[in-house]
Amino acid sequence: MPDRFLYDYAIIRVVPKVEREEFINVGAIVSCGTKKFLEARIEIDEQRLMAIDSTLDLEMIRNHLAVIPIICAGGKESGAIGQLPHRERFHWLVAPRSTIVQTSRVHTGFCQNLPGAIEHLLDTMVRSSCRKPSVQAQLLAVGNDAHEMRSHSS
Repeated sequence: MPDRFLYDYAIIRVVPKVEREEFINVGAIVSCGTKKFLEARIEIDEQRLMAIDSTLDLEMIRNHLAVIPIICAGGKESGAIGQLPHRERFHWLVAPRSTIVQTSRVHTGFCQNLPGAIEHLLDTMVRSSCRKPSVQAQLLAVGNDAHEMRSHSS
């Protein structure tokens, strides 16, 4: 069995009206000390955000969210925080805030594929069901692919 790695993750949220505590999940941050891995991915569903608050400044939100993957990557372009060791960058990114961009509490998991773990988190925690193919559609696609393969081999 291939090695499994312990990782920490947090879900990135946009909280349009902090006092109402309503939020939309817009990304995930994954950190693995063993692999010195730190990555964030952002996927903003702007229609869902505007449904909560039509007065949002989406450009400002996009700009704030765009910084998160840059800090995760580190390097000269990531500023002073990006120069910190990867665990310190992770802890800085997931520190509790009362601003429009926040993260969930930190959770822990095991995986064999860290980029796959991020993709799984996006599928289960960020992407809405209307943006993902339904199980039935996935089964139909598999059935159609199998039918096409039989048709071409005949």
